Amino acid sequence: MSDLSEQHSDKQESKHYRYLVFIGRFQPFHRGHKAVIDEALKRADEVIMLIGSANLPRSLRNPFSVAERAAMIQGAYSADEAERIHCVGLDDALYNDTRWLQYVQAGVKSITGDLNADIGLIGHSKDSSSYYLSLFPNWASVSVPNYHNLSATPIRDSYLMGATPTPDRTPESTRKVLDEFKKTSHYQQLHEEAGFIDKYKKQWESAPYPPTFMTADALVVQSGHILLVERRSMPGRGLWALPGGFLNPKETLFDACIRELREETRLKVPEPVLRGSCHSQHTFDDPYRSARGRTLTQAFYFQLKNDANGLPKVKGSDDAVHAFWLPLAELDATMMFEDHYAIITKMVGL
Repeated sequence: MSDLSEQHSDKQESKHYRYLVFIGRFQPFHRGHKAVIDEALKRADEVIMLIGSANLPRSLRNPFSVAERAAMIQGAYSADEAERIHCVGLDDALYNDTRWLQYVQAGVKSITGDLNADIGLIGHSKDSSSYYLSLFPNWASVSVPNYHNLSATPIRDSYLMGATPTPDRTPESTRKVLDEFKKTSHYQQLHEEAGFIDKYKKQWESAPYPPTFMTADALVVQSGHILLVERRSMPGRGLWALPGGFLNPKETLFDACIRELREETRLKVPEPVLRGSCHSQHTFDDPYRSARGRTLTQAFYFQLKNDANGLPKVKGSDDAVHAFWLPLAELDATMMFEDHYAIITKMVGL
C-alpha cells in the first residue's frame, strides 16, 4: 500500500498543468510568494494570481491596490515570464463563503474560459489562511513548502512605521513600488494611523492576556436607504461606517447600540419606536476585522416603516463628522470602514 501511495505522490509531483492558481493578498509581495510562483511557472503553462481584498479602502491591513500589487508581482519576472502570469483582483466576501467561492470561480474563468480546464491550486498547505486548497474538489492541489517562514505582516507593519524592506525578504520590484508609495499622501495617512495603533496597543501591554473588545453597531434602513456616519477619528478617519461603539461596563449590547446610534446620529425617531423596529441581530467576529486588536461586534438591524414625510432627520455628533442617509444602490465597498460593508450585505441580504 505504501508503494502505491508513493507512486501516486510522485505522479502528482511530476504532473504538468495548463493553469495553476495562487490565491493571496500579497500585502506586500515578498520572496516567499515569489518562491511559489517560481514553482508554478515550472509546473504550469500559465499562472493565475487571484489578488485578494480587492476594491477595499486603503488600510493598515490592505495598504496597496490591486494594480500596485500586480506591478510588484509581474515586475519580479522577465517579460516572457510575466506574460504567463495573469493578475486578477479578487473581492473579499467575509461571512459568506459561498459568495467567495463564486468570486474565485469567476476570476479563474475570466482567464481560462472554462472551469473544467486543466487547473490546479498552488500554495502553502500548512498556512491556516489557505484553507481554500481543500474547497475546490475538481481542482488538484499543489503544496509548496513555506519559504524561510516569511510572512507579509511584519514586513508591512515595519514599512508603515517607516522602515525599508530588506532585499532578503522582498524582490526589487516590490521595493520599487514601496519606495514610490512612500512619497504619496496615502502613505502619510497610513503612517500616522500606524503610529496611533502602536500607541493604542501599548496601553494594553501590561494586561495578563491580550484584550478582546466588544462593540455594538446599528444598521438602520428605511425606504431603501441606510443610515451611515463619516468617521471623525483614527482608525478609518473619513470612511463611512455604521453608527456604533464600545460597550460600557454596565449596559447590555442592545442598550449600547441604541446609545451609540443616538449619540452619533441624533436620529429623530422616538426610542420606543427604535426598540420596536429591531428586526434581527448577528455577531461578527473575523479575527482581523479591526486594526485595534481582537474586536467582536454585535450588529442590530432596524427596519423603520416607510413614511410619506420622508426620511428622519439626522445630524452627525460625537465620533461622527456627519450622519447621512445613503441609497442602498450607492453603497461603495471602497469607502466602508473595517468589515462594515460585509456586515451590511450579510444582514440586508444584498
